[in-house]
Amino acid sequence: MQYHIILTERCNLKCKYCYEKSMQEFDNGLGEKWDYDEDTPFDSEVSIDKLKKFIKPEDRLIFYGGEPLVMVEKIKEIMDNLDCKFGIQTNGILLKRLPIEYIKRIDKMLVSIDGDSERTNFNRSKGVYEIVIKNLKELRSRGYSGEIVVRMTLLFSDLFKQVKHLISLIEEEIINSIHWQIDAGFYKFDFDKEKFSEFVKEYNKNISQLVNWWTNEIRNGKVYLIYPFLGIFNRIIGWDKETKLPCGSGYENFTVNTSGKLSSCPIMNSVKKFYCGDIEKGIEKEIHVQDDECEKCLNFKICGGRCLYWRDAKLWSPEGDKLICETIGYLINSIKEKVPEIENLLKKGIVKKEQFEYEKYFGPEIIP
Repeated sequence: MQYHIILTERCNLKCKYCYEKSMQEFDNGLGEKWDYDEDTPFDSEVSIDKLKKFIKPEDRLIFYGGEPLVMVEKIKEIMDNLDCKFGIQTNGILLKRLPIEYIKRIDKMLVSIDGDSERTNFNRSKGVYEIVIKNLKELRSRGYSGEIVVRMTLLFSDLFKQVKHLISLIEEEIINSIHWQIDAGFYKFDFDKEKFSEFVKEYNKNISQLVNWWTNEIRNGKVYLIYPFLGIFNRIIGWDKETKLPCGSGYENFTVNTSGKLSSCPIMNSVKKFYCGDIEKGIEKEIHVQDDECEKCLNFKICGGRCLYWRDAKLWSPEGDKLICETIGYLINSIKEKVPEIENLLKKGIVKKEQFEYEKYFGPEIIP
């Protein structure tokens, strides 16, 4: 089982798609729709003893925030006392705060980089890209061998250019894999039909470019670990189950919030509707969110509904959501078109099944 643990709601950056948008949107209506737990503390007050009893050796505990490395002493305390696997989702700025002997025990690291230096620094502040890359290079030079997954937040449609830049970091053995999330449907007041329609048009062109490039590399025996492609391919070909959210939310991935409550999703960690237990009693109930529109869609078995937060919050108009679904359908169909050729390459031994394997449910979005 994967467990995100919210260490703090604090962050050391003020990114355009997170801090700036949240500051512009205090009245999105979710306070009326959802019952928020106002007693949830800002920083984690979870008992180490209770956490130790709850987490099993085969589980992975993923440090999450805010920015989890703001709470570096809490991380060290947890790692000193728990016997399990560890992961972290971080912006990468404060990696030097955590001693290398702790870093080496983290086998999965999601680091937020939005593409090249120009794009990342535009989104996240001047100099951020350079600091993060320097930190990652230093970790590698000091013997860190865990998987480093880059998480892109996509505000612009130039996906191909930005992923190709990140591929160069794979070639340099700085990172291992890539995934992205389109910044769409997560805030109420940022939908502009004309602008987003144009985004979708250009984004889909970039998907075609990227899928063609990825397939060409497979012809040469190389499978780049692009999580959306791997996840969709595995579902189409039948290696993965075609049900439920690909992120594992609520069945393979749960969240421990700052008070020790268990939630089905880290984004909604203090929404009472999504509470399903606590670290003392464990998981007490299943939460089912029915969406008839999703379930009648031809892509549902592969898409799974994209995102629990997005589908339940419904912050965009149906018109906007339809455009988001258009990007998903285009992505799935683009991969489907390549499946017969890739299956043939597998039969010929040009590539092997193991090259398409990926770690599931620890954070990377399969459906952007």
